Amino acid sequence: MNKLNINQWASEDRPREKMASLGAGTLSDAELLAILIGSGSTKESAVDLMKRVLNDCNNNLNTLGKKSVHELCQYNGIGEAKAITILAACELGKRRQLEKAQERERIDSATAIYEHMHPLMQDLSTEEAWILLMNQDYKLIKTVRISRGGISETAVDVRIILKEALLCNATVLALCHNHPSNSIRPSNDDNRLTERVKKACDTMRIYLLDHVIITDGAYYSYQEQGRI
Repeated sequence: MNKLNINQWASEDRPREKMASLGAGTLSDAELLAILIGSGSTKESAVDLMKRVLNDCNNNLNTLGKKSVHELCQYNGIGEAKAITILAACELGKRRQLEKAQERERIDSATAIYEHMHPLMQDLSTEEAWILLMNQDYKLIKTVRISRGGISETAVDVRIILKEALLCNATVLALCHNHPSNSIRPSNDDNRLTERVKKACDTMRIYLLDHVIITDGAYYSYQEQGRI
């Protein structure tokens, strides 16, 4: 019976497809390494090859990382390029362990929003709208530009705002945009946009922290003015 290569496996069993659909945490060490080397040999798949290599390392990634390029090249199906790729991945894993997790910035007020966004917006010659997505502890997850060239009900798509928030599992959201004129006075379009975003966030149980208008040196906060 001919041995199936990875391309002939059911899609849910292929390492790349499995990672894309189920996440990296569902893959074994051998499957993750198989993704790195891409292919095995005529006698065995990349997964089977890496299972054999790991078995010789007592299934210990630290032991694998101590192998030399020459030692890995003794396996049929592993050349110098694949050996270097494996050891590079082991080195990255070691360096990740040594680094502290990056502390997320806390955005819990109009002042914090202004200080975060002002460097990005102070020199803009046109209006841009951005959203700041946070978790329930007001720790920043992501900052996303959603509109450029004008702020109005039609220019900003509330559906895009909600989509970004849901994809990031954000529970707190702040909206901000700049006024190149340097006037902090909100327009009627600003007011209508705030109302629409607030209504949409309430529907999706996302807390709208604020809508802040950024100028060079000052800001207007709908929250501080009691308008949210």
